[in-house]
Amino acid sequence: MHFQKERLLLYAITNRRTTDEKAFLEQIRDALEGGITLLQLREKNLEEAAFIEEARQVKALCHSYGVPLIINDNVTVALKSGADGVHVGIDDAPVAQIRSRAGKGFIIGATAKTTAQAKAAERAGADYLGSGALFPSPTKRAAIRITKEELNAICASVSIPVVAIGGITRQNIMELKSGGMQGAAVVSAIFAARDIRQATIELKAAVTSIVHP
Repeated sequence: MHFQKERLLLYAITNRRTTDEKAFLEQIRDALEGGITLLQLREKNLEEAAFIEEARQVKALCHSYGVPLIINDNVTVALKSGADGVHVGIDDAPVAQIRSRAGKGFIIGATAKTTAQAKAAERAGADYLGSGALFPSPTKRAAIRITKEELNAICASVSIPVVAIGGITRQNIMELKSGGMQGAAVVSAIFAARDIRQATIELKAAVTSIVHP
């Protein structure tokens, strides 16, 4: 699926700790119906074959809503499952290496916590950046924080779009207004909500008011 920066508006990231096997696809469907614009599938404990099979199922569901699927960290799973792309952290496979392996059209997202990291990822061929954590994160309690000013500097330092991440909620996202970001990436604000569909609708409205005032 062709990458467009508008896809970063509401970027949902799955979290196994908030669901069980039976409800997993149902929760993703609720988020899709609520209006997420991109989904990242994050699995830290699945064996590769099971991860690939799950990714294929999630991809089919996402594509039925016209939403791209990104795989967290695992380039092999992303390629074998036919996912639309991969997101890698600072210590994961180099962006240039992934681009050489996957070719054009494969979406590559990269984490950047500094302007130097942002510029390096852009030069290497990343399509977008994920920058944070902006707020305390319930899913990554040890995540290194960055300030709103640092997010602004990262956004201004590159021509590729930047998505903010880390503890973002419908309430605190207003603090990021005028930051230059293209969207918000969230885990708990969607998948830990009692009503995922409604939480997604409300969060999307809040993000839209920031990105497209």
